[in-house]
Amino acid sequence: MRAGPEPQALVGQKRGALRLLVPRLVLTVSAPAEVRRRVLRPVLSWMDRETRALADRHFQGLGGNVPGVGQAPGRVAFVSEPGAFSYADFVRGFLLPNLPCVFSSAFTQGWGSRRRWVTPAGRPDFDHLLRTYGDVVVPVANCGVQEYNSNPKEHMTLRDYITYWKEYIQAGYSSPRGCLYLKDWHLCRDFPVEDVFTLPVYFSSDWLNEFWDALDVDDYRFVYAGPAGSWSPFHADIFRSFSWSVNVCGRKKWLLFPPGQEEALRDRHGNLPYDVTSPALCDTHLHPRSQLAGPPLEITQEAGEMVFVPSGWHHQVHNLDDTISINHNWVNGFNLANMWRFLQQELCAVQEEVSEWRDSMPDWHHHCQVIMRSCSGINFEEFYHFLKVIAEKRLLVPREAAAEDGAGLGFEQAAFDVGRITEVLASLVAHPDFQRVDTSAFSPQPKELLQQLREAVDAAAAP
Repeated sequence: MRAGPEPQALVGQKRGALRLLVPRLVLTVSAPAEVRRRVLRPVLSWMDRETRALADRHFQGLGGNVPGVGQAPGRVAFVSEPGAFSYADFVRGFLLPNLPCVFSSAFTQGWGSRRRWVTPAGRPDFDHLLRTYGDVVVPVANCGVQEYNSNPKEHMTLRDYITYWKEYIQAGYSSPRGCLYLKDWHLCRDFPVEDVFTLPVYFSSDWLNEFWDALDVDDYRFVYAGPAGSWSPFHADIFRSFSWSVNVCGRKKWLLFPPGQEEALRDRHGNLPYDVTSPALCDTHLHPRSQLAGPPLEITQEAGEMVFVPSGWHHQVHNLDDTISINHNWVNGFNLANMWRFLQQELCAVQEEVSEWRDSMPDWHHHCQVIMRSCSGINFEEFYHFLKVIAEKRLLVPREAAAEDGAGLGFEQAAFDVGRITEVLASLVAHPDFQRVDTSAFSPQPKELLQQLREAVDAAAAP
């Protein structure tokens, strides 16, 4: 996935305990900013006092640690009825234990994409897609070519890709060009879209896209589309984010491994596998620990169904049919510590890689941050700006705000978010490598923001 540009300082320093502006997530977006503002839609995050207390106790018990899951559960949970499953249920059953689940097609039944992008036979409606998006340039990966642990990409118009796709089908799902897969298309960011999907309440606390929407430059909302046989190699999602994926049409096969299980799959050089279905994993000389890995959690995702992928779960995904899906990556208070731990690990890996130049390279620590951002899409400085943008918004939510009033994020959600940001920001501020970052132009200063957050936490705890 493509990394965004450097953050910009937000205008206006916000003070006070939990008085937040209502955050808004872009559900339907067009490129011009003036159009984008017209189509913003509020979404609700229904955290009540009891759920917040439960979540706070959970993280207090962890003491800043990030636990693994261990062995995969025997089967994935299936959520069938929208009316019988609350945000609190999602928190208790899946966000806190960091477990996957599948939502039935009833949750996406009203989506415009499911009505308009799909033929009555349940296949991609190429004619509609061509009429609506035919001249849009899209990123396309070649599933038959390995480039490190991914696939090389090219860009072409959607019209050219659909022409290829039709020819691929007519040739019995074969082509001398290989199996091409449209991946990571920022449809909602780059094109005027109406009524493509409705963001489910369970995923509405989405700091990653809230941050990029505030900068008005990027997002982590994607469309994938490809023929039967196209696939995504073994990976974990960017920044150890959560993700959700809905099949607009078609079916997918998911192979998921809980956090930590991927370590047993590394080869003798320490590299993760490209394809966990490869017979090479049975070669104990090449993969000496592969027999220690438990079996993956396997999911067959039907059309209209929605898969929740927890933080840090490595996975591999195969399209069983001609498939179109909508996918989001997202971070919030429930996996913020995972993201922070991942960034620390990434910096350590960079520092180890260039350690021989530590004494001879001027500004070695600064260069490590630059390399880290190039490789991972973010560094410690940008991570601070990410925390700052979310924190300043949460500090404006009024205590009397309730999510049920339809206005947006309520006080309980904001209070929970502030607590999680406070814990991670304290760790960031104390980190020796962040202390080497030039923060002279930051407003507010990191320690000042941390103090504001601590005051807000105390205020939220007051009766």
